[in-house]
Amino acid sequence: MPLFRYKAYTPAGELLDGAMEASSADEVIAKIQDAGNLPVEAKLSSASAGGFGLFTKRAEFGADQVLQFTQQLATLLGAGQPLDRALQILLDLPESESARKMIERIRDAVRGGAPLSTGLEQQGTVFSRLYINMVRAGEAGGSLHDTLSRLADYLERSKALKENVINALIYPCILVVMVVGSLILLLGYVVPQFMPLFEDMGGDLPLITQIVLTAGDTLNQWWWVLVLALVLSVVAVQRQFSDPLKRARLDAWMLERKRLGDLLAKVETARLARTLGTLLHNGVPLLAGLSIARNVIGNRALVSAVEAAAEDVKTGGGLSVSLAKSKRFPRLALQMIQVGEESGELDGMLLKVADTFDVEVRNTLDRLLSALVPVLTIVMAGLIAMIVLAILLPILDLSSMVG
Repeated sequence: MPLFRYKAYTPAGELLDGAMEASSADEVIAKIQDAGNLPVEAKLSSASAGGFGLFTKRAEFGADQVLQFTQQLATLLGAGQPLDRALQILLDLPESESARKMIERIRDAVRGGAPLSTGLEQQGTVFSRLYINMVRAGEAGGSLHDTLSRLADYLERSKALKENVINALIYPCILVVMVVGSLILLLGYVVPQFMPLFEDMGGDLPLITQIVLTAGDTLNQWWWVLVLALVLSVVAVQRQFSDPLKRARLDAWMLERKRLGDLLAKVETARLARTLGTLLHNGVPLLAGLSIARNVIGNRALVSAVEAAAEDVKTGGGLSVSLAKSKRFPRLALQMIQVGEESGELDGMLLKVADTFDVEVRNTLDRLLSALVPVLTIVMAGLIAMIVLAILLPILDLSSMVG
């Protein structure tokens, strides 16, 4: 069985830090509770974060640290600990001084009579509007523990979706780097070695050889110009993206591309649906939820569509009909949202939409990768074969003339 590292508090307040073999983290927690102790953390010993991974030596909270903070606070509240006591427990554990000070400020705010949402809001941009509004809704409904648990689940699923997209692109990026690296090596170093030989041979060289030699000479002599052009191109693209109007046009153009647009729409729809569904489930009104949820969308054209839908909802329109007017969201998502509105279970249906499109995104990425990887491999092999052929053709011609 796998080995888990755990942290727990005894009834006397002593911190336990140990290891236990179990089939799952839930089993570890159950055994700790059976022993009369309060579990705080249970993770595989091989986990990169290790132990209480929230409090690393980073100067600020990142997304991973916020996720783990939420999970741990929800665990402590679920075990019956008062909020200020739970924050005090978390305060005793950080290794990072900045993390300790942040939790101390939150604890002091709570002890001073402020709600947790206010303490979180005072920490600047560490906790998002979505996070703070969900906590505030949970406080108003008297279900802070359940809210934090759902919030932790939301953050974990959002992180998983983002990681799936990034992980799917790693291998193709490696192949592209290999293709570019191989071409630079061949054209910049190998091909110039043959130029004196071809000059001594005289005569007309095959067209493919002339092209390859010209490319190699250009790379060898003017590489700095190419690097400068690449840098300037990147700067120009960044400036284009920083212009809201141009960025919106580009985002709209990408959505109109058949395969790329479908994939982007599914990714953004999953984000929107999970965020809005989680907010509604925690008692946030629909209009406020739309105002918050639009911030998780990266595509400006879809953001505009959500803003237009929110204005339509203000006048009494249904969410599914309002979103459908832009013709940018997947039809399946709109149909499922309509069913949720008609059945009075919009929050639950939005979460199902998110789960459905999470799966579709993974399947689409898998299919694209299964086609992209062989294509890149063939392109790399073809380019290298062309360069080799360009070098060998004059040599073979010379050999035939000598023979």
